[in-house]
Amino acid sequence: MTTPPYPAPTTAELAVVSAQLGRQARGVVGIAARCSCGNPTVVATAPRLTDGTPFPTFYYLTHPAATAAMSTLEATQVMPELAALLADDEDIAAAYLAAHRAYLSDRVQFGEVSEIDGISAGGMPTRVKCLHALAGHALAAGPGVNPIGDLALERSSWSPERCRCDDPGAALRDAEASSA
Repeated sequence: MTTPPYPAPTTAELAVVSAQLGRQARGVVGIAARCSCGNPTVVATAPRLTDGTPFPTFYYLTHPAATAAMSTLEATQVMPELAALLADDEDIAAAYLAAHRAYLSDRVQFGEVSEIDGISAGGMPTRVKCLHALAGHALAAGPGVNPIGDLALERSSWSPERCRCDDPGAALRDAEASSA
């Protein structure tokens, strides 16, 4: 678990994130969670990108195996089941609202953007819209902060405790070596 502020990402870390995404990483202000091998799993992204675009998704899931696992959950219609919990369980709904507030508090440390004021990610605080964003927040904030993100991670085939990188740690080591 890490919390803002994050140290600026290294050139090597940005290279790994870009490779994970299959495109140039944009607006990364820190690595919010890592795989057990050290590779980035979740990045913290500036609330306004360098081109001026507002970007509400502060915690962005980048690990390919984790993103695939969340996509699988979304495809198997888990989101309506998790959304029903918000309507049926007052404690989960209250914790989800607290997660929304924590998310906004984390993001505002990197700037206030009026266009996204009060907007977090993943459908918080009243809907379940994107398990990728909710799992990213749960990984960055740690267990117990985002109940829906925690449940998505529990239901997924991926675990942050077990590395599923193609070559554990190699991406970061190679990127560090080439930037030295």
